[in-house]
Amino acid sequence: MSVQNNLATIQENIQKACEKSNRNPEDVQIIAVTKYVTVDRAQEAIEAGVSHLGENRAEGFQDKYTAIGDQVHWHFIGTLQSRKVKEIVHQVDFIHSLDRKSLAKEINKRAEKPISCFVQVNVSGESSKHGLEPDEVSDFIQSLKDYPKINIVGLMTMAPHTDEEEVIRNCFRSLRQLQLEIQQLSLDFAPCQYLSMGMSNDYQIAIEEGATHIRIGSSLVGEE
Repeated sequence: MSVQNNLATIQENIQKACEKSNRNPEDVQIIAVTKYVTVDRAQEAIEAGVSHLGENRAEGFQDKYTAIGDQVHWHFIGTLQSRKVKEIVHQVDFIHSLDRKSLAKEINKRAEKPISCFVQVNVSGESSKHGLEPDEVSDFIQSLKDYPKINIVGLMTMAPHTDEEEVIRNCFRSLRQLQLEIQQLSLDFAPCQYLSMGMSNDYQIAIEEGATHIRIGSSLVGEE
């Protein structure tokens, strides 16, 4: 399938999910996750109308950025090692995996301008997933007040890989509740207006529960 056809299907699904939850489809941003595809396939996504690309490894990001440059908004969505920050911080627009003070310190040290960051939360409690525990998030975010290059624009999570819709829905719903709690703190450096949640297998549920950024790989740019 072409990316154009895949994108049309995803946009239809977004429309349905938004109608179901009384939301505006324009409030949902598609991030094409291009980590497993070629530069040509990523370029096809751009030509189809995608304007946000996501990578999860510093090396893969640099390969894509070298070829594509500033045609799109770049999202770093994978676990980011502190020693790799200097390799990506001047090109990325968003980092979705801020989950520790040492990483925040390195971003603040290396960045030339404020970086939009999502705090990664391990809502499901799975040992295989990275991220803060939900009850750690508020204190962590408040501890970043003296890091002028860190702008907390939202929260990110990954739901368990399961067929049980209610388990997935509860995970996304919990992140939404946590977002509201952070917003009530009224922190200038942490408006926390976005929710990065939902992938190819569960993005419609995520949208129904408030996702603003969905990270779509296989169902958008897969099957070259």
